[in-house]
Amino acid sequence: MEETLKTTCLHDSHVALGAQMSPFGGFDMPIQYRGIIDEHNAVRHSCGMFDVSHMGEIVITGPQAEEFTGMIFTNDIRNIPSGKILYGMMLYPDGGTVDDLLVYKFSAEKWFLVVNASNIDKDYEWISRHADGYDVNVENYSDFFGEIALQGPDSEKTAREVLGFALEDLQFYTFTQLVPDFDRNERIIVSRTGYTGEDGFEFYGSYAIIREIWQKLLDAGVMPCGLGCRDTLRFEVGLPLYGHELSEEISPVMAGLGAFVKTDKPDFIGKDAILAQKSGGVSRKLVGIELADKAVPRAGYPVEADGTQVGTVTTGYNSISTGKSVCMALVDKEYSAQGTEVGVRIRKKVFPGTVCRKRFYDKNYRK
Repeated sequence: MEETLKTTCLHDSHVALGAQMSPFGGFDMPIQYRGIIDEHNAVRHSCGMFDVSHMGEIVITGPQAEEFTGMIFTNDIRNIPSGKILYGMMLYPDGGTVDDLLVYKFSAEKWFLVVNASNIDKDYEWISRHADGYDVNVENYSDFFGEIALQGPDSEKTAREVLGFALEDLQFYTFTQLVPDFDRNERIIVSRTGYTGEDGFEFYGSYAIIREIWQKLLDAGVMPCGLGCRDTLRFEVGLPLYGHELSEEISPVMAGLGAFVKTDKPDFIGKDAILAQKSGGVSRKLVGIELADKAVPRAGYPVEADGTQVGTVTTGYNSISTGKSVCMALVDKEYSAQGTEVGVRIRKKVFPGTVCRKRFYDKNYRK
């Protein structure tokens, strides 16, 4: 039975622009327009824009909203100011990852959660189920919000000159609300966040205002970018993709993301399992691998040592920014030290490689 794909509020624009469309997270999404390399380089060196309206938005409100959000979220939201954003995870009791997400604090009684597109229904069910006994209201706003990510070193200038948004004072991982001068009918959310390793912003609003922002940026010559280069960009700077570097079987500790799991805060789901992993270690770890050859290691390829499989590639590319053939892989801990020699099997041949750090290109966030 053929899957019925959802579409975002910008779908007609993608089709009109001749984008290569493909299923992603249950949505029909643009993979590329002009080409992944051109789009990738636009974000690294100037700026580009992404339709990320497929992402999910879940809002938790009520007198116990802070206590409840802290119980389902691994990072420590206590005492953070309104307008602050934190990255973290929701975990299963065994430490496996339900999802990784961003949590926006509007107030102690209102929290805005941004979750992965493929996990919207699962996350909403998970959150709602665990809300029993708390004085909170959980609402899924994923079908209301559209979202655009404007990313790259020229993003701040572009937002000011094209959209009239003065965002110089907006700090990294904070957000504000504003009413655009070109459309006084609606307040939008603007955050200094992204998924590319570059400075940039994400705009949340109704479908109508998101279409208006997209068209203004398009008319100004900002390059539309597809999910193809969104993946190459996030991969180069070591950012995880759910289902690859994090999953029900891959905990944040295995993925090297234990810093986003604060075990010194009150109880949260999965805390005992993470404490055990942090104290006793894990059997597998996520690493970077650089191949000596130009062969491209793809997700699912075996990692081998001494003729035995010791791991699996989670994401791999010939890096556009560095020209190196690199991958992230989940390997047995005995082979996780930097400098360890391993091989990646690509069809019938094993290509030699060396374990290295997962960040292949340095992030350029606003300091």
